Amino acid sequence: MSDMKIAVMGAAGRMGRELVRAAHATPGCTVVGGTERAGSLALEQDIGFLAGIGSLGVKITDDPLELIARADAVLDFTTPKSSVEFAGLSANARIVHVLGTTGLSEQDDAAIAAAARHATIVKAGNMSLGVNLLVALTRKVAQALDEDFDIEILEMHHKHKVDAPSGTALMLGEAAAEGRGVSHEERSVRVRDGHTGPRRRGDIGYATLRGGNVVGEHTVLFAGEGERIELTHRATDRGIFARGAVRAALWGRGKGPGLYSMMDVLGI
Repeated sequence: MSDMKIAVMGAAGRMGRELVRAAHATPGCTVVGGTERAGSLALEQDIGFLAGIGSLGVKITDDPLELIARADAVLDFTTPKSSVEFAGLSANARIVHVLGTTGLSEQDDAAIAAAARHATIVKAGNMSLGVNLLVALTRKVAQALDEDFDIEILEMHHKHKVDAPSGTALMLGEAAAEGRGVSHEERSVRVRDGHTGPRRRGDIGYATLRGGNVVGEHTVLFAGEGERIELTHRATDRGIFARGAVRAALWGRGKGPGLYSMMDVLGI
């Protein structure tokens, strides 16, 4: 089988460069190009030089349509608006779209689900193996413990992150709600400020920290009377997300259209 042709969206950003390095280092993959926004200083530069791995002979463009037309898969950790656009283009091209963008609205999710009728879309708030195992464990523990155990989700990221709670934190909260058999939307508490009164039984609380260059830390706490269970994942290298995204792209090759998750990729 020929190499899978990979396009990296937002290729000049921190995550974009990680994706280029991961795809280039993975047997069976070839990086065929990347995109950046119009006016970016990265346009027309060699994508390999920007990623620090030497010339790959392909340049960064601001024309996603042309790039997607010659790709087998798109790796996309950009912005909600851009990701919706790329999902539509991937659907028209009938290719794999690996989507790690966070901060998506309900309207964005609906547009991506519509695109998945024609594209193979692997969508996850976090592409790492460890985090997805943490999600599975959170669901199981929440299922095993009743509402005598309060659930709190603590997350910390670098100071440049623009959305909160993180997509990973929301994945964990949704898994906890699923394990409990309750509505995440009705039970999640995102903000506490002022005189809030006592904690409501069965709520799923969130706490958000931002600072420094923290790649990502997530802890799910199950706090009961006289005991506490803590499940934690700490990321120290963005490469784990990039490697997971490339693995998802390879998994999606030959799959039919649909909206998949990393749980499908990992078989958990």
